[in-house]
Amino acid sequence: MTRETGELRGRNRDRTADIIPHHLREGMDPPPGLGRMSTETPLVPETGPGLIDWVATGREEVRAILGDADRFSTRPPADTEEESRQITQIGNPLMYDPPEHTRLRKLLAPEFTLRRMRRIEPQVERIIEDRLDVLERAGRPADLVRHFAWPIPGLVGCTLLGIPRDDQAELARHLDLSRRDNRGWQARRASAKTFDNYLARYVAARRRDPGDDLVSMLVKDHGTDVSDKELVGLAASVMAAGIENMVGMLGLGVLALLDHPDQLALLRERPELMGQAVEELLRYVTVVAVASPRTALTEVTVGDHVIEPGQVVSCSFLAVNRAQPPGAPPDRLDILREGTTHVAFGHGIHYCAGAALARMELRIAFAGVLRRFPGLRLAVPREELRFRPPWMATFGIENLPVSW
Repeated sequence: MTRETGELRGRNRDRTADIIPHHLREGMDPPPGLGRMSTETPLVPETGPGLIDWVATGREEVRAILGDADRFSTRPPADTEEESRQITQIGNPLMYDPPEHTRLRKLLAPEFTLRRMRRIEPQVERIIEDRLDVLERAGRPADLVRHFAWPIPGLVGCTLLGIPRDDQAELARHLDLSRRDNRGWQARRASAKTFDNYLARYVAARRRDPGDDLVSMLVKDHGTDVSDKELVGLAASVMAAGIENMVGMLGLGVLALLDHPDQLALLRERPELMGQAVEELLRYVTVVAVASPRTALTEVTVGDHVIEPGQVVSCSFLAVNRAQPPGAPPDRLDILREGTTHVAFGHGIHYCAGAALARMELRIAFAGVLRRFPGLRLAVPREELRFRPPWMATFGIENLPVSW
């Protein structure tokens, strides 16, 4: 490290008191002060305990770091190459850098085109209509998360993968149990192993007798160029990301509309705005608050700061999407917002491969809720709602009792 770099780092560290918990929230809003941090200290050293060396909250800084796959790695930090292999989930594109990531991404890309999404759209519509029926039969009040938001993404993921209907609920249950922090480590590991073992059997069956689902298409198109372990990892990552993120968006998206009755009324009056409303809800909710940590592979200058090789950066999606500069009006939901740009699906080579599917699910689901329940409203005081713990990777709501 040069003398100039050291002096700069020293001056920056004097400002670490300005660091705001950039992954936490107050209800659905960013913590107070995040806008000031994003404006005044958009990239700042983190001196507290943990693996993070820098926190990026500025729009330009976050995009520069996430968009630079040549100099920043998404692989989890490890002391040795062997340790790196052990903690990398085989087949999960988020755990790889180019060229491995490039190869896996090319495998997935054709399966998530708009044309392929339109092909499964009728099945997605049937799933959502079925869950609306279940929600209505549950009677008033009913928990929208339990009866609607939670089942839909798992069922859609199973449809995409071609999981037999009789196995879908059990598979989704094991995935959920493997990720619950209120269960012991051994119980979570057992559920994760059951989930992975099922997918391994499923991949082997598709290898022998392919159909028209995502894994079968990969087998048909690429044969032995893609291994069974990679197919299991790809299937698991599709299911996991689809369920956790979509449950959060469905529940919190409905809550955001209920919190803004003028926007809800406007959307009912002008249903043609649904596509634009989905983009605004993605920005406003930002279920994933921070990107996967990035590790500098070489010395990198970002703005006025030098990030050294091996240092780890946390990039705040929440700040980019929601933080307002000092003196600006508070951020609010606005489905008429022009030119909405957000990083809810990430940025750079790790931009979400399933973005088109997610948008389709949200558009159909929100439209269905508004159509079926014109008098939708909260059935409990808002302070009784339970949000997911702040340390969870995906923001969400545990319960959403509604009436109509």
